[in-house]
Order: sequence, then C-alpha cells, then structure tokens
Amino acid sequence: MRFKKSLAALGFLAAAALTLTGCNSGAPGATEGSDDAPAAASETPWEVAEGFTLEGSPTFDKMEERGKVVVGVKEDQPGLGYLDNVTQERSGFDVDVSRWIAASLGFDEEQIEYKAIASANREQAIVNGDIDYYVGTYSINDKRKQDIDFAGPYFVTGQGLLVRSDDEDYQTLEELAGKTVCSATGSTPIQNIKENFPEIKTQEFDLYSACVENLINGQVDAVTTDQAILIGYAAQDPDNLKVTTGPLFTEELYGVGLPKGDDVLRTHINDLFTDGGTIWQAIFDQNLGNSGITVEQPEVDAY
Repeated sequence: MRFKKSLAALGFLAAAALTLTGCNSGAPGATEGSDDAPAAASETPWEVAEGFTLEGSPTFDKMEERGKVVVGVKEDQPGLGYLDNVTQERSGFDVDVSRWIAASLGFDEEQIEYKAIASANREQAIVNGDIDYYVGTYSINDKRKQDIDFAGPYFVTGQGLLVRSDDEDYQTLEELAGKTVCSATGSTPIQNIKENFPEIKTQEFDLYSACVENLINGQVDAVTTDQAILIGYAAQDPDNLKVTTGPLFTEELYGVGLPKGDDVLRTHINDLFTDGGTIWQAIFDQNLGNSGITVEQPEVDAY
C-alpha cells in the first residue's frame, strides 16, 4: 500500500510504534455479503468458507479442536480496533481483517473469541498459545521475528500529523515552528519532535483522545502518531479533523502476528491478502474511507 497523498514525500526514518485510547467509530455488522460489493454498515464483503481444512497447521488444529478462533486485538483505537462499552460491539479495520481471516478458515462471527492484549504483551501471548493470531497495528520488525512470525504486511503507515479540517497552514513539521504539537506522554513521536524540531512546543497526555479533544478546542495545533491511527480519528470526525498530506517520519508495516514456525497458516493468510484486493479495499472504505486519505493495499512479504 502507498499513501498516494503522503508516502511520495516520505522523510527520514525513525521508530514509532504505539497505542492510544479513543472513541467509538461505529461497528460493522456480521452478516454475509457479496465479494464484489462494497461493505455496508449491515453486511460484510467476505463469506465464511465451508468444509475448510488446513493440513499441516498446528494452530488451525487447535482452532478446530476447540471449535473457535481466539484473536488478539486492540479495543481502544477508533477506526482500527475499538470496543463500544455500551453496545459491546467491536469495529475497525483491524477487527474486520481478523474477521476476514477467521471466515477464510471456516469460522463465523459467533466462533470468534476476542482478547484485548496490551502492546507489550503481544509476543508472549502468541508464544504462550493464549491467542491464535494477533491483528492490531502490529509493526513487523526483525526483533519480533525472533519469537513469532508475521503474515502480511496488510497496511503501511508512518508517523504523521492530525490537524483541524479548516487549517491549511501545517503540512510539515517545519511549518509548525512556534506551534504546539500533542502526543502520548513519553511516546516515540513526541521524542522525535523534541530531538529534531526543538522550535516546536510539545504537549503530552496519557491518552490520545485528550490530544484530539485539545486539538478540536484549539488548545494545540496538531496531534502526531502513526498515520493509520490518525486516519481513524479523521474518519470518525471528518468535519473537524483531517490528516495532513506532508511527509511521514517513519515507515511502519503492520502484520498479523502468528506462532513461530506455522508456515502453513502464514502462507494461507498471505494468499488471502494477495487474492483479496476487492475485499481489502471494501474493509478499508467501510472503516477509514471517510478520512479522505486514499491508500493502496501493500504486497505481502512471503519470507
């Protein structure tokens, strides 16, 4: 995937992989739909496979034995992975990708158990067998590959900027000199700004939702973190928020975390992504299309 409005101007690389707490983005339904039709609020663009088997995958054997899939997710990222505490409905691009994978393995929504796993505990949850796979803004890197495997990438992003929808002044960090940028307390993005752009004022909160609220209220001039996360906020409130089209600081490749050595399952998911461009696009349009950012599905890395 390439952010058509952004990645052409990709800046210097730095590390940025973090999480947030936010607001509801609306939940898609779980009924079957057409593979070719765009996803609507009450249907899905995939179908549940019937009579499916995956020989040689110990992870799939566990799924079959228990009669359900156990998926690790985020539940505090609007547009990506979110749990509505009132309705108990889950929504978001990552959640729908996890549902699509489960459906390809023959499991419907009623056969999925979701587990919210903190970012710091993801590898251990996979190694321990607490979950079958993890989908939740999970950046692929060599250190994590020592303990687990990844399918994908299914999404490419990087550190970007969220601003007010009527603000045309700030497209790059250089243009924010003397202004205030907000991010999570102690986060890599805010450290990048402090180290590389000392002329920019910074504001830190424990929650990204607090940054976004202060942005809307005019208390800060921009919010920074992974652009994928910012797209979720922009899609949720396009009247007040937008993602800038200036250069990104990093390139983060989101993948599906899998048990180490289950090459059969990894190949199945990679093939699913490779052959399912129409479904991938429908999932993106349904969850993040309102952001105004145009994206393309990335090629998988079948390592």
